[in-house]
Amino acid sequence: MKIFGTITLALCVAAAVSCAPQNNEKEEGMKKTNEVIETIMARRSIRQYKAEPVARETMDTILMCGINAPNGMNRQSWEVRVVDKPESVAKLKELMVKANPEAKPEAVEGCFRNAPTLVFVANDPSYDFSAIDCGLLSENVMLSAWSLGVGSVCLGSPIRYIRNSPEALELLGFSEGYNPIICIGLGYPMENPDAKPRDESKVKFVE
Repeated sequence: MKIFGTITLALCVAAAVSCAPQNNEKEEGMKKTNEVIETIMARRSIRQYKAEPVARETMDTILMCGINAPNGMNRQSWEVRVVDKPESVAKLKELMVKANPEAKPEAVEGCFRNAPTLVFVANDPSYDFSAIDCGLLSENVMLSAWSLGVGSVCLGSPIRYIRNSPEALELLGFSEGYNPIICIGLGYPMENPDAKPRDESKVKFVE
């Protein structure tokens, strides 16, 4: 119980603070606390990737971490689809371009930031907190990925384009009633960006 309490306290600390530039002494001190905090503080959004998709064995671990996220009443009100074959990614882009003629093709095709593995998360809109559940799953995916040397980026524009394409939705194969809400690009990083500053003044204790 003592160990569990220590881990819980560490997680609460990580949630209450924000990432600062890499040379910040406060961040460096926190990163030495434990591996969970180190992963949270070190993770960056990656937008340049190597071409090869994430190994399926690695993805199995990442996805298992994802679906073990906390969720309301254990409804698990999400569905997840993974696209990691180059031909499937190309087909998805083709369908998205076709369904969004008002957008520049290069903007649609580039919306995945060249991530070779794509994870789409859909929510059940009949449940009020389903979007929150999906967000918790997605954070687990991105943090566990980083701990395994896999970069990630959370993307919104692919969702807008896909929702306009019945064919793209059919390709993803979500169950009836589920709506795609989050796209996560995953891959092996080709960059090491610095953290962007965070506004710690937005976090306050209520006395």
